Amino acid sequence: MKQLSSFMVLNIDGGDRVTYTYNDINDSTGEPISRNNKGNFYVVDDELREHIKAIRDFIKDNKLND
Repeated sequence: MKQLSSFMVLNIDGGDRVTYTYNDINDSTGEPISRNNKGNFYVVDDELREHIKAIRDFIKDNKLND
């Protein structure tokens, strides 16, 4: 099974790209098969784009107001 360990959204040339890191784990034993695997993709799904916007808005409204 793959277990997500981290992700980040990057703004690349006006578009969003998600990068992520995951560990591959043996389903039966729980032992790690491989660690720190990486992947990425450009956001083209409208629903995902709205979720990312909501996170950005939350940060702007709640964490960047001094």
